[in-house]
Amino acid sequence: MTRLLIVGPQGSGKGTQGVRIAEEFGVPAISTGDMFRAAVSGDSELGQQVKSIIEAGDLVPDEVTSAVVRDRLSQADAAGGFLLDGYPRNVGQVAHLDEFLEGRDEALDAVIELSVPREESIARLTLRAQEQGRTDDTEEVIANRLAIYERETAPILGVYHARGIVDKIDGVGSLDEIAARIVAALEARGLTRTAGV
Repeated sequence: MTRLLIVGPQGSGKGTQGVRIAEEFGVPAISTGDMFRAAVSGDSELGQQVKSIIEAGDLVPDEVTSAVVRDRLSQADAAGGFLLDGYPRNVGQVAHLDEFLEGRDEALDAVIELSVPREESIARLTLRAQEQGRTDDTEEVIANRLAIYERETAPILGVYHARGIVDKIDGVGSLDEIAARIVAALEARGLTRTAGV
């Protein structure tokens, strides 16, 4: 059983690393974006609710986000563990996740904090916007997203630091170097990989 959370600002590479680390430890990588898309395509009552919120251009409220996550974590493939990416996004969602996991007599094993200097995040996101032709990803928009992360998401790390489960990983380097750092930190906690690097 390996239950992980990966946290980092936009441009830190957490989506890419999350998928790699989940494969290494034989658990599903569960990202909020993927969950919302699955909920919407699944056409459930919850999915319809999410769809109408997204189509209105609004942020999905904590209660609805948490309901989508609970639904996803209750599926069979997550019974042996999971890696969460993008949830919890704020301290309120931490409480929702705690309540859900405690109800199953579970807890997070580790929180991977991908640490990347702000300038590096902005450079990576600007490059990605150019490569993908995303004109909406201006430096101003990117800076605003990073400010939201710093204001809302970064404080959850304080909660997890107090529990002694945060591994701060240098997020600068090649994909392989960063993945190796994460794996080494998790193995130092006694977590066992199911795949070879």
